[in-house]
Amino acid sequence: MMENKCSFCGTSIELGTGKMFVRSDGTVYFFCSSKCENNLALGRVPRKTEWVRKKVKKMAKDKPEEGSKKRAGDTKTASKPKKKSRSKEKAK
Repeated sequence: MMENKCSFCGTSIELGTGKMFVRSDGTVYFFCSSKCENNLALGRVPRKTEWVRKKVKKMAKDKPEEGSKKRAGDTKTASKPKKKSRSKEKAK
């Protein structure tokens, strides 16, 4: 089954928890807590709310980046060998 995200703060909601609100026009909202539900009802914008910004920043920090994952077979890339400087050879 699909895991839902909070419509206000964007955190994932475990199955069987949270609230689902459906407007008369068919728009569906999912809320992880009453705090998120009330903030949306008050007309607050998530990107301007300080606690949401901190929460999103923390989630991004905890989530590992996909590009940085190493595969089991990956090794360091072979780099070009360094050239010896000729200035030392000429001095001898």
